[in-house]
Amino acid sequence: MSPSRLVVLQTSPRVAPGLLTAEAWQVLRSAETVICGPANDAQRVAVVAAGVPVVVAEEPLPALLRAAAAGGTAVWLGTPEGDEELAHALAAEVVNRAERGEPAPDIEVVAASYDLPGSRLLDLVAVMDRLRTECPWDRQQTHRSLLRYLVEEAYETVEAVETGDRRHLREELGDLLLQVMFHSRIAEEHPEQPWAIDDVAADIVEKLVRRHPHVFADVEVEGAEDVDANWESIKAEEKQRESVLDGIPPGLPALLMADKVLARASREGAHGLPAPWNGPASETELGEHLLSVVRAARSAGIDAESALRDAVRRLAGRLGSSEGG
Repeated sequence: MSPSRLVVLQTSPRVAPGLLTAEAWQVLRSAETVICGPANDAQRVAVVAAGVPVVVAEEPLPALLRAAAAGGTAVWLGTPEGDEELAHALAAEVVNRAERGEPAPDIEVVAASYDLPGSRLLDLVAVMDRLRTECPWDRQQTHRSLLRYLVEEAYETVEAVETGDRRHLREELGDLLLQVMFHSRIAEEHPEQPWAIDDVAADIVEKLVRRHPHVFADVEVEGAEDVDANWESIKAEEKQRESVLDGIPPGLPALLMADKVLARASREGAHGLPAPWNGPASETELGEHLLSVVRAARSAGIDAESALRDAVRRLAGRLGSSEGG
């Protein structure tokens, strides 16, 4: 009798049934017996369709031990859940037989399918779908009701980056990803223009490829400045903007809005920009100076945020007038 061998095929729930490794198919086709549980019907159907007979066992452990005892190779077609209970039972049986001096099958674990990078995102899609279906709070959310959480998570992510707390950053990026997934799931339900997370991913992939011609085409660049210039040029062509200010969200915080307006206008060589102030040379000194400006504004009863926003709007008006003229 040939030595008994028991092979456990581990599969991923994120890979379609039947998409198995070459090693797994070789094991399946050379085995004397292939066994699976009643809960693994999708994988069984795929394997049977490929010409490999599969036995369904209500009690996997005794069936596997009997098949292995007959000699040759017996294969357990694992469930996507991992069969942890069966694995512990098999290990205990092998140990018990060894202690009693009885022959035990050689047990081998083979990865029949495995996750590619990004595969766990499929779990998030499934969880979000279930939450939207079964959770009363999640069901009643809208794009608008989630806005506060989107803003909060963005700022918390910024804080995690600035503090250098990597564990915190990982958590906050997950919370931010949830917002993307949540909004995408809500968008699926639109009666006239539905779209899903796959559409979001497809759009950003197309955009990244299109705006990186130095990577995905034959455009040559000498450094990061060329990359940035190409990005802005391609973006402007896509958006068909008539003004250097088009596309800058008016709801941005005033300081960020000012930075974007000045950066855009400077790239385009716009005239009428405020003269640079010969002030602090370091980030720390600049931060202290800005803080003192805010303090002065408070003392004068002026809202610094509103004052800067008004100044940016006046600059935008002047730039718009010069473009029109």
